[in-house]
Amino acid sequence: MADNELDGYGPVDYLVVEFPAGTQNFTGEIAEEIVRLVDAGTIRVLDMIVIVKEEDGSLDAVEISDADDLGPLTAIEAGLAGLLADEDAAILAADMTPGSVAGVLVYENLWAAPFAAAARRAGGVLISDGRIAAEDVIAAIEAAAEAELEAEEEFEDELEADLSDDGK
Repeated sequence: MADNELDGYGPVDYLVVEFPAGTQNFTGEIAEEIVRLVDAGTIRVLDMIVIVKEEDGSLDAVEISDADDLGPLTAIEAGLAGLLADEDAAILAADMTPGSVAGVLVYENLWAAPFAAAARRAGGVLISDGRIAAEDVIAAIEAAAEAELEAEEEFEDELEADLSDDGK
């Protein structure tokens, strides 16, 4: 593929969201949010599958386009590229708990396409990427805030001690 053919593409990511047995509460909100992101031009959905991992460990993977009632996802179903194969589903399901259901979303980050194209035109080559879980970000922010509070308290204690030493 020539460099200029890549200019219109953003990075592609995937998410696997597991819903353990007993916690599944599918109201359509997830589908509505995906459609909202597509309509806003934030992402382009390339593939979506649902994986069911039975208690015995057997798997059933269903392409979203093969589902009976797509609800709001009907609007994006026609554009799916069908990138995931049965082998991919098995790999993605490896960490699933028996009795759970997982949704797999493969999407292009349309918001990043102009940046990615500019980086490629400047000679840039992606050498690494990754994701930091929201829980880890929250924990880091909380730890930094706690450390800052401790440092402020220590400073105030030292200042108070210095002031009381000066008052002797």
